[in-house]
Amino acid sequence: MKAMTYIQYGNPDVLELTEQPLPKVGPGMVLVKVKAASVNPVDWKIMAGYLDSMMDLQFPAIPGWDVAGVVESVGIDAPEFRPGDEVISYGRKDFVHGGSFAEYIALPERLLARKPESLDWDESAGLPLAGLTAYQVLTRLGVKAADTVLIHGGAGGVGSLGIQIAAALGARVIATASEKNHDFLRALGAEPVTYGEGLADRVRALAPGGADVVADFVGDNLDTTLAVLAEGGRHASIADSAVEQHGGTWMWVNPVGADLERLARLVDERRLKVEVARTFPLDQAAEAFRLNMEGHTRGKIIVKVDDAG
Repeated sequence: MKAMTYIQYGNPDVLELTEQPLPKVGPGMVLVKVKAASVNPVDWKIMAGYLDSMMDLQFPAIPGWDVAGVVESVGIDAPEFRPGDEVISYGRKDFVHGGSFAEYIALPERLLARKPESLDWDESAGLPLAGLTAYQVLTRLGVKAADTVLIHGGAGGVGSLGIQIAAALGARVIATASEKNHDFLRALGAEPVTYGEGLADRVRALAPGGADVVADFVGDNLDTTLAVLAEGGRHASIADSAVEQHGGTWMWVNPVGADLERLARLVDERRLKVEVARTFPLDQAAEAFRLNMEGHTRGKIIVKVDDAG
């Protein structure tokens, strides 16, 4: 099968299109023919070696954890899916090796969910990691109706989904972004505020009593979070471990297929949509990585795998 691989840590230049063996399908495993995969910052951070101290990696490595595709075959004792089923997954395994930037990927059945009927392949590939991150942060923080929720980084892949999930839970949502993205945030259901100097004052102007919940999806926001947090409020970050020293939660998304099924239902109920910024063919995955590294796109960057040729 064709796959984007790298044989040493480095920047996107280490990626190359190669031929790799078809993944084996063991007990409880499902082989998926990949239609599309999405790029997340963790993909290039792993490739650069930034997570070497915490994650095992086997070369040649195929990057990518987000996937949307069709079940090709199932292993022994994998009763939930059949060949032909359309599925999505946040396919994080115990070590980095066989990722989603390939024509096929083998995954534990428990990591899979059925593809939302209302999304195309590109949109579906953009849902798992970002959607699960937002969902698990907000549900861990106990977001409920009548809460005021502040989301740092509302225009990003995680933040834009977080706005919609918080709104679906009945919360009032305030979200930060540059002014050019304010209309986008309003369309998602948030009251936008411009990030940067004076942010805490702008948030307090909208919510004099403070925010009941603050979700930081970009990092470097702890001072603002503490300045606007209501008495007894809850906060978490996916990018700043220092929150733990101030009563917050530092979170890492978990690959839970059942949570992904709940997200898919929200999508098909028209309460959640996925923004796609740009798509690339498989052999241009390095360019997709570079664009993601710039950090200025609104929505998800997708690698289309099915037409790899």
